[in-house]
Amino acid sequence: MRAGVERLEGRITPNACAFMRRQIAFGEMPTAAPPAVGDLDHPRVRAYLDIFDEDATLWEAGSAPQRGRTVIGTSITGSLRLVPDLRYRGTDVVADGAAVMFGQWNEATVKGREVAYPQIARNVLGDDGKSLQARRYYDRHVLFRDTVPELAPRGLFDGVADSGPAPSRGPAPERFRAEEIPGRLAAWNGEDADTLLARLGDARLSGPGLDAPLRTEAGKRAYLQRFFGTADVRFKAGQAAFGRTTAYVEWHGTASGAKGEDIPFGIVERFGPDGEWELTFDTLPLVADRGEIDALFQKLARP
Repeated sequence: MRAGVERLEGRITPNACAFMRRQIAFGEMPTAAPPAVGDLDHPRVRAYLDIFDEDATLWEAGSAPQRGRTVIGTSITGSLRLVPDLRYRGTDVVADGAAVMFGQWNEATVKGREVAYPQIARNVLGDDGKSLQARRYYDRHVLFRDTVPELAPRGLFDGVADSGPAPSRGPAPERFRAEEIPGRLAAWNGEDADTLLARLGDARLSGPGLDAPLRTEAGKRAYLQRFFGTADVRFKAGQAAFGRTTAYVEWHGTASGAKGEDIPFGIVERFGPDGEWELTFDTLPLVADRGEIDALFQKLARP
């Protein structure tokens, strides 16, 4: 199992092991012939459904959770028809009892073009390792930007870049601790960029819309200000997972802005070794409304 991920940390319980085996197996499995819509007996669809409990929920930004294996299975048949060669490998994975943050690097061919992007599969597990409550964090804007750029909405962070002198490499920030969660939650909800930045010092910021991590204080501040200028977030603390060098924290709730009120939304923060600070979230519902998103996917699915 460790061979299927780049880094594995935390409390690796038997149910976490069972989940990760299923998660890795689906990511490595070829689709062969794409499934028909709703074909829950397709081998790769069965492998996907084996990840979930019968009554599981699966959430992605911008939508209400899918509930139950029939709904979840029907949804993955549509995804595999759009991207039949979808594959992924595990990156930074932290298990903390029943909570698993599974970092992965996804690759697929869409309209003849290669697309690659990071994702966090956040799961709460039952005793058998089946996911009871799954949430997927990734930026769907990439699917359009890298395949049909003429249709893609303008990227939320277009033009954000480092400016000013790059800091010298100081000591890495201290490991993130559970007792810091209330204060950091207040900083996100209060749009307090100063507090969010102060905790991380010279940490490099990776996130949606960036081709390379931001290193300067000015660049990181511009990124957060662009986000807060677009989205009024109302978060609650979600799951957290702590490993030896890496911590994941989930902020889950809603975002409101020009594209809608109370949009289901969330962010996962990763605090990694050597001064890594990574944000994972979906920018698409912040730059396109529900109708625009549906129309984009319809165009993407056309031959």
